[in-house]
Amino acid sequence: MELEGQFRQRQGSQSPRYDCLVFDLDDTLYPLSSGIAAQCRKNIEDYMVERLGIEESKVPELCLFLYKQYGTTMAGLRAIGYEFNYDDFHSFVHGRLPYGEKLKPDPVLRNLLLSLPIRKVIFTNADKAHAARVLSRLGLEDCFEGIICFETLNPPEKPSVSDEPATGIFDILGHFACPDADTKLPKTTIRCKPSVEAMDHALKMANVNPQRTIFFDDSARNILSGKQIGLHTVLVGTPQRSKGADHALESIHNMREALPELWEDAEKRKDARYSGDVAIETSVVA
Repeated sequence: MELEGQFRQRQGSQSPRYDCLVFDLDDTLYPLSSGIAAQCRKNIEDYMVERLGIEESKVPELCLFLYKQYGTTMAGLRAIGYEFNYDDFHSFVHGRLPYGEKLKPDPVLRNLLLSLPIRKVIFTNADKAHAARVLSRLGLEDCFEGIICFETLNPPEKPSVSDEPATGIFDILGHFACPDADTKLPKTTIRCKPSVEAMDHALKMANVNPQRTIFFDDSARNILSGKQIGLHTVLVGTPQRSKGADHALESIHNMREALPELWEDAEKRKDARYSGDVAIETSVVA
């Protein structure tokens, strides 16, 4: 411990600004052009028709309204009163995706990630099975310390009996067609991005300090929420910065050009580890 203290004192002025990178998964680690998002949206719409019995003609508009209001269509469906099994939803929506056809190994991104000796975490609204399959197809399964996913924020709970009377399905389309100031939108029980509370809770669970973390996401809403909780933010998929974005990357492959300080810090760590009169190898650098 004394050796570690000496090292920290000597290198204090060179301490890196960031100690963690948090990445969204879909349309961030691979491009929107892959077609995965479009297929996923179709599967969600099919689920709404086949499993929930929603009139097919209303599904596209309802899907869009729920996504805008609740962050995900799934969270919105739960909010307005639909009961369904979360695992069944994920299996239907993600289990039919053409992973092998749409996603290929990405050695360029793999090398970029492995060249940074810093914590790297995935934060996705999707389920763990989907996250694992995407990372495996991209060849990135060993590049991250952990995955924050749907199950992380929404652990199984014992069913409870509510004192509130059943009210049926809330007509959200009718609500917006004829707004009523006295009617409030129902809240969802699902935690997900871009909820500031959900994101803050997720980072605390992962022991991530927002002030020392860079957050990569393709959603402008998620980026804005990330900025509100203190993250340094990078919007991925467009060169145009949105509100709350510190940087904008057309592709995740542009990380090094946009954030050269990460690699500069990596070089400083490497140089510090093998310089000086102290046996740095034996000290723990967090």
